[in-house]
Amino acid sequence: MSTNILMPALSPTMTEGTLARWLKKEGEPVKAGDVLAEIETDKATMEVEAVDEGVLGKIIVPDGTAGVQVNAPIAVLLAEGETLAEAPPAPAPKPAPPTAAPAGPAPAPARPAPTGRGNGAAGPAPPPPAGRIFVSPLARRMAQQAGLALEGLQGTGPNGRIVKADIEAVLAVVPASAPPATPIPAPTPAAAAIAAPHRLVPHTTMRRVIARRLSESKQTIPHFYLTVDVALDSLLKVRSELNARSPKEGPGAFKLSVNDLVIKASAQALARHPRVNASYTEEGIVEYEDIDISVAVAIPDGLITPIIRKADRKGLAAISNEMKELSERAKAGKLKPEEFQGGGFSISNLGMYGIRDFSAVINPPQAAILAVGTGEARPVVKDGALGVATIMTCTLSVDHRVIDGVLGAAWLVSFKGAIEDPLSLML
Repeated sequence: MSTNILMPALSPTMTEGTLARWLKKEGEPVKAGDVLAEIETDKATMEVEAVDEGVLGKIIVPDGTAGVQVNAPIAVLLAEGETLAEAPPAPAPKPAPPTAAPAGPAPAPARPAPTGRGNGAAGPAPPPPAGRIFVSPLARRMAQQAGLALEGLQGTGPNGRIVKADIEAVLAVVPASAPPATPIPAPTPAAAAIAAPHRLVPHTTMRRVIARRLSESKQTIPHFYLTVDVALDSLLKVRSELNARSPKEGPGAFKLSVNDLVIKASAQALARHPRVNASYTEEGIVEYEDIDISVAVAIPDGLITPIIRKADRKGLAAISNEMKELSERAKAGKLKPEEFQGGGFSISNLGMYGIRDFSAVINPPQAAILAVGTGEARPVVKDGALGVATIMTCTLSVDHRVIDGVLGAAWLVSFKGAIEDPLSLML
């Protein structure tokens, strides 16, 4: 029986994507787990795996097609020995909306029915037996490892089968072994009449995701803020000395930035105060075993947060080179899902733009984010005398459900101590 291969939802908020290129050709055999194509989403380019065996009978959506709706047929998979008589027409790319779209997620389009045997005509799919869950072996294993219940999960594979992308989508927004929280949609204010001359820039998928997630964060997470001034002179001196020792090129070369040292200092502070490296759930507070730090990186139309995994166990040169490589691939849209999904703590640094201080919005489900301002010369009083020092203002945004004021302050004291005693970052 021929089956439509559908455009998968590679993130919880994806409604359409670009089919970048096919990695299989018409007539080639396909096994479960084979990589079929590359799909460009709002954040990255991802590979799509086959969930069934057969032969790729017809490619409906060619390479480079943009605006392909989730659950639209993109190819036809034939059973062994079957021939294709007719294929469904290619879906037309979705035109840009004439007006601004609401921040909430759009309803999923109706799932196309699989083609019938022989002539490929569409027909209704038989309902699954009561209580049975269709899931690929890989997706089942991923769910078991993450402690994720499959009941009630809507699959995007053929005939509603749960596939790898569905499990990754759920794990991207909830921690493992924690039930998914019911999202609260952002309020949609009444549209005001705009009489002034203007042009309307339609929302991109990324902008819709940012609007929804940050609205949910401010509505559901009780934020409070702690600010501290940090002296940078010793750190700048050590940074300059370390960069001078780096080889000019080769595998051992590096060039440390202030942000690299901020990442390391944050990791050390999290190691001393592990309750900050946590998330809130209805069952309890999830304290992460690994110190994985998300770092905000600006990309066209928004931002993304690549993750430095186990940052407390890495040296400064390793953090610097990894952060540079992640940033370059983030701006090129080449990050893998595991490189930007997850993390237990975030850093947002606007110091390079001359911003003195700001308060960042918490990145759910994390419980804290550090906003880093610019280092600038300021008058200070030291040992009773007036002088000048390079000062950087940092503000910690905190989820009060997880972190109380004293714990947040203790974390900042540890962070400040590590920055002002930069030799401790190399221990």
